[in-house]
Amino acid sequence: MPTPRERPTAPGLTEPRSSGAVVPDGRAVDRRSEAGLDWLNFFTANLQTAFGPFVSVYLTQRAWTQSDIGLILSVGYAASMISQVPAGALVDATRRKTRAAGVAIMAIIAGALILAFFPTLLAVMAAEISHGFASCMLGPAIAALSLTLAGRATGEAGLRLGRNARFASIGNGVAAGLMAVVGSTLGARAVFILGAVMAVPGLLALRLIRPAPPSDRPRALAGTQAPPREEIFRLLADRRLLWFALCCAAFTLSNAYMLPLAASGATASLGNDASLLIGACIVGPQIIVALLSPAAGRIAEERGRRPVLVAGMIALPVRGLALAVISGHPGWATWALIPVQLLDGISGAAFGVLVPLVTSDITRGTGRFNLCMGVIGLAMGAAAAASTFAGGLLADQSAPDAFLALSGIGGIGVVLAAMMPETRAIA
Repeated sequence: MPTPRERPTAPGLTEPRSSGAVVPDGRAVDRRSEAGLDWLNFFTANLQTAFGPFVSVYLTQRAWTQSDIGLILSVGYAASMISQVPAGALVDATRRKTRAAGVAIMAIIAGALILAFFPTLLAVMAAEISHGFASCMLGPAIAALSLTLAGRATGEAGLRLGRNARFASIGNGVAAGLMAVVGSTLGARAVFILGAVMAVPGLLALRLIRPAPPSDRPRALAGTQAPPREEIFRLLADRRLLWFALCCAAFTLSNAYMLPLAASGATASLGNDASLLIGACIVGPQIIVALLSPAAGRIAEERGRRPVLVAGMIALPVRGLALAVISGHPGWATWALIPVQLLDGISGAAFGVLVPLVTSDITRGTGRFNLCMGVIGLAMGAAAAASTFAGGLLADQSAPDAFLALSGIGGIGVVLAAMMPETRAIA
């Protein structure tokens, strides 16, 4: 038997990371399941990459206007917005989180193939809708599996979610690099075919995950006994949930259209080489996310959620201002997008850890984790739809003005984050 490898779990604690080891609350650690979860995060990250700014590059090459691209992206975000709460409730209701994740992955693969082979208005809308609904199931299902494996009372949740973000960011970086090369050599259509193919190992990774039986799960994750309706209403009216949802909405309203808008401008200047640039703009931030996510999880557990939230939000207005300057000088500053986009890694590390972690704080003991994840997703989906639609309209008139508007919203988000009530339970 291999010697257990020690990893810090909380201040003053270590945990043996071998099959059959026991964490401080008495739960057995399943290395096979944790490895499966790592690879699941790695391989499903490319699905989000393919549907990101590469869609803007793909449609711009097909002579779509910024208004049409903004409309298409808004349709996807609107589908996600509408699906968030029912999808979260559905994941809460099912005892097979792995099955929910598998269905979601297959639906997103189907959407990528539709984009590749049927790039018409209605087909692209259908692909965006498929992606939006499936993402609403995939994210909460992975988060629920993560919290089931990590537990909530031991301080492991932040570390496990930081590990999720690290593997997802590495997967995003690898996928973006491959997609950039494929897109520049074979065309943007090949990006979506590659994304679908790379997602297949994610389905295989699901088979490695063996969630704890219902009797061993934290009550907040089991979801098998619904609390009274009054308790649900009380939870949805929780001031902490509403405030965090507002912070997430401000973040997404500022962030959602920044890179797609920059991608469209780069495509106009670089043509097919824009895929290389956009790939670099995705890979760079993912490296930052991979480096910072474990630290973000550790700081959130040791010092609270608010400092991480503020740090993630501050990067937005700075990035928006820099992009406004770059967009005003396309002749010399196009490749300057790459260092500016590194700021996105700070925001990605913070929110990648905090969204499931804060939701876990708020819903502890209620059995409604995924429902509240849906509420957060609803706020972010509405903000993303508004960002892409309004941003597209503004960009048709002036790209620098659009970036300045998005930057201003990010500044408002910094103020909201600084006022956010702390959700970490004090031991």
